[in-house]
Amino acid sequence: VNKFRGQGLYLLDEPEAALSPNRQMAALSAIHQLVQDQSQFIIATHSPILLSYPNAKILQFDGAGISEVAYEDTEHFAVTRDFLNHYERRLEQLLGEDD
Repeated sequence: VNKFRGQGLYLLDEPEAALSPNRQMAALSAIHQLVQDQSQFIIATHSPILLSYPNAKILQFDGAGISEVAYEDTEHFAVTRDFLNHYERRLEQLLGEDD
């Protein structure tokens, strides 16, 4: 992000790939600063943190084509929320012994 300047158009492909959640939040803050300086971003991401940017236009690509979707309706948000809210049950389902 240090190489980015204001008033630019930036295309990012999964920038979260090597970032911890804290670093993703720092990246979100840096993106916001650049947006305030008239930059625009097109980001391909699976990160619920990056997807949460206020007023972002989120496009979902699937078998039905391309559609705009609300943040809370993204699969990434729903799966992450479900896991965090029910992690013990999800771990049991994922790691439990077969009967």
